Amino acid sequence: MPVDLLNPSPAAELATHKLKRLVQSPNSFFMDVKCPGCFQITTVFSHAQSVVLCGSCNVMLCQPTGGKAKLTEGCSFRKKVD
Repeated sequence: MPVDLLNPSPAAELATHKLKRLVQSPNSFFMDVKCPGCFQITTVFSHAQSVVLCGSCNVMLCQPTGGKAKLTEGCSFRKKVD
């Protein structure tokens, strides 16, 4: 079965390594996280390596794992756009 190497499907493009994609792009991103207590928005890196606390109420927004940071329950987020 032939495979079109110049026009890969979006699913196949995401499954490949970040350096082997047709156009190199990182897996990480910045996101706006809304605090469940005070509804303040904080900018957090997706692969944060330290605990991120809310600036006003000191609630933990995310905790680090081996890769992507894990958001605490009740937090909502959206990817930041340029």
